[in-house]
Amino acid sequence: MNFKNYIREVPDFPSKGIVFKDITPLLEDPVAFQKAGEALLYFTDGLHIDKVVGIESRGFFFAPLLAARLQAGFIPARKPGKLPRQTRKQEYALEYGADTLEIHAESISPGDKVLVHDDVLATGGTARAICDLVRSLGGEVVQCNFLIELTFLNGSDKLPGIPYRSLIQY
Repeated sequence: MNFKNYIREVPDFPSKGIVFKDITPLLEDPVAFQKAGEALLYFTDGLHIDKVVGIESRGFFFAPLLAARLQAGFIPARKPGKLPRQTRKQEYALEYGADTLEIHAESISPGDKVLVHDDVLATGGTARAICDLVRSLGGEVVQCNFLIELTFLNGSDKLPGIPYRSLIQY
């Protein structure tokens, strides 16, 4: 299946000069959605995974499905102030400024094998922040999965030594 056929490009969103990759057509098509989930699951074949971290917000579409199929726990990585219990946070750089992601402090135990999932690998800062956060809690990132990779931004350079897979490349 050519998954690119289900990605809509939206020019000048969220700001001028950006071509946003809209994944909602893929999510709206039940066959494409199912096939994409199966393909992302295939990327984990042979891996032992205890936890799947999904990054807010579009990482939440596939990460819980992957966790359920892998019989692993799902951990949401959220923006500050969205989680009700004690959290650990990691700041990361954006093009203009910085942002922060948090997970519950007790979500990762030492030795946990963790899959990190997000919708897009762009500059790599968000994925790197979550990998650093998982490691700071004693977890081992066994792989990062992405629905889309914007290869021209070289985001994988921020994930040295971390295996990663992407379903669609631009």
